[in-house]
Amino acid sequence: MTDFRRVTEQISVSPQISVDDVDAAARAGFKTIINNRPDGEDPAQPSGYAIEAAAADAGLAYFHIPVRGGPTPEQVETTGKVLDEASGPVLAFCRSGTRSIVTWALSQAASGARSPQELVSLGRAAGYDLSGVLGG
Repeated sequence: MTDFRRVTEQISVSPQISVDDVDAAARAGFKTIINNRPDGEDPAQPSGYAIEAAAADAGLAYFHIPVRGGPTPEQVETTGKVLDEASGPVLAFCRSGTRSIVTWALSQAASGARSPQELVSLGRAAGYDLSGVLGG
């Protein structure tokens, strides 16, 4: 089941996706997938390798930036670099989408691309509360 939550023209976030959701993402116009979920968090989740293979088959770029708890500065920086270099819309996912949107929002705040208030508003519109991370 797809639950792609558009945050901006460039980024959408989602709870855990399946291999079949990768094809849906490609049909929806995504060019890149960021997997923020560590492998093995849940025995029922598909492996990062399975998602990566499906992404390759669908012609999508794939990045695995596993976040445990809150993102590290390195994970935030890597996410920012991936987004800067992505050729089209990006879909980031984790178990619920929260780690993905938090990591993205922190990369935006760190670069100065968006204000904390704007990020909180964008998060709220996508169904996530970023006020505890960014204030506002």
